[in-house]
Amino acid sequence: MTTLFYSHSDCLQHDPGSGYPESPQRLSQILERLNDSEFAPLLRRKAPKIDAAQISRVHDIQYVQSILQVSKSTETIEIDADTRLTPQSVDPILRSAGAVIAAVDDVMAGKANNAFCAGRPPGHHASKAQAMGFCFFNNVALGARHALEAHGLERVAIMDFDVHHGNGTQSIFKNEPRVFFASTHQWMIFPKTGAADETGVGNLLNVPLARGTKGDRFRQVFDEQVIPALDAFAPEILFISAGFDAHVADTVGGLKLVDSDFDYVTGLLADVADKHAKGRLVSVLEGGYNPRALASSVASHLRVLMSR
Repeated sequence: MTTLFYSHSDCLQHDPGSGYPESPQRLSQILERLNDSEFAPLLRRKAPKIDAAQISRVHDIQYVQSILQVSKSTETIEIDADTRLTPQSVDPILRSAGAVIAAVDDVMAGKANNAFCAGRPPGHHASKAQAMGFCFFNNVALGARHALEAHGLERVAIMDFDVHHGNGTQSIFKNEPRVFFASTHQWMIFPKTGAADETGVGNLLNVPLARGTKGDRFRQVFDEQVIPALDAFAPEILFISAGFDAHVADTVGGLKLVDSDFDYVTGLLADVADKHAKGRLVSVLEGGYNPRALASSVASHLRVLMSR
């Protein structure tokens, strides 16, 4: 088995403007890096568009329609200082979510053990009816809901190691015992959620990290808290909200991780998938705003996934 890689050139068309951190260069740098011959074994697939019925499993239908209708407009909508929506944004949004749905279907069908979805914009800040923090539809939440509803799974886990807390994902699943959500994130930066005492119905694990945290502490958190919690839950499929903005070269956050730290935790998470979920793992791109560091981190992440 090898690793599925979902992306689409449409995802380069979401362009919020000059100087905006969530830029097309994030994805173009990844795609350029993956032209290297070592990544030739990736099973590359074009991300399909998700349909409105699938989106409405997670998001309020009126909110869904408000996003989709922008494609018929000529104006840029500034939802907040970080979140801009243009008519050219809608197809990228649909393909970023559709990639995760397709990846779940393929992994469940045994076409590969794992998959990486390289779409943009990201999704983990989007709640049921609110876009924020560069995010419109919650891609990983849509994938998790699809695994529950379309494939009949009873235990789905999401691990989010973005520098920012996945507040949207947490809000969607905080009362859903079939979904376990774990997050490591820098404390008291946007969105200022994810305190350790936010535990949902026993299905949330939040581990806030202090500014300046380095890899040794990050790895310790996984060894002592994240992995034991995932093992106890025993997921039938594991999702990763793979944000790489905790990298030392990424100035959006203040953590000090390097590529080898992402390698380490990717290996641990793949071990969990092997142990409990027949290797089924779907990784979904979230943040990472230094394009060169992001491309390097994604390459390291994929090397581990491809080795399984």
